[in-house]
Amino acid sequence: MPLLQSNGVVLEYEVQGAGEPVLLVMGTGADRRPWHLHQVPELVDAGYRVITFNNRGIAPSTGADAPYSLRDLAGDVAGLLEQLASGPCRVAGFSMGAHVVQQLLMDRPELVSRAVLIGTTGRTDTMRRAMRDAERLVYDRQVDVPPRQRAVSTALENLSRATLADESAVRDWLDVFEYAVPAGPGVRAQLDLELDGDHLVRCAGIGTPCHVIAFSDDVIAPPHLGREVAQAIPGCTFEEVDGCGHFGYLENPEAVNASLLKHFS
Repeated sequence: MPLLQSNGVVLEYEVQGAGEPVLLVMGTGADRRPWHLHQVPELVDAGYRVITFNNRGIAPSTGADAPYSLRDLAGDVAGLLEQLASGPCRVAGFSMGAHVVQQLLMDRPELVSRAVLIGTTGRTDTMRRAMRDAERLVYDRQVDVPPRQRAVSTALENLSRATLADESAVRDWLDVFEYAVPAGPGVRAQLDLELDGDHLVRCAGIGTPCHVIAFSDDVIAPPHLGREVAQAIPGCTFEEVDGCGHFGYLENPEAVNASLLKHFS
């Protein structure tokens, strides 16, 4: 895959399709590949040129050896857009990627024509902070978590009640999670990325047309926190997809893709 320099780091990226550009920003610990399961094909079929990339710290992108902030990640995206898009671009972000997009809309709004925020929040509440603190403890203490235990925890945190109750589906998901490669060293800095206390207030200054997609069973970014973001951004629309956990863009890609395309068009 091609590489480019942006904001002091080197980013791996991929472009598929032709037409007006859409940039997709992934969440904590993941590379760009999950977008290619469902969202990239649908967007390409709809006539868009889709750009995906690995955030800094996610190999082969560089930047894993130093702490960084949401503003740094937003600066990386800005540099990417300046080189790969000829004008304001449609942008979507998932989870941490949605936080990066929010920061981009505050810092460089001229680069974005429309934005979709998937599985997002505007603040860190007590439960979400406790979950993140637990992740950091496991990483910093170098706990050797058995793959099966890691798979079970990932399933409980990211899948819907319906999927967890489906014997065949949950068996397949557990196998996928068990054999997934554990997070690399670049993820540790991402675990320190937290929204400051004024972030939700600053969302009121965003003027770009935005749309928030939340998932009914999401425990990482519950719908009420996503709704807060939609209510804070002037004119922002909101949709809650029923029967999905945090990985709703993978559990029900048809609904998510339809929501994306409706806002982008």
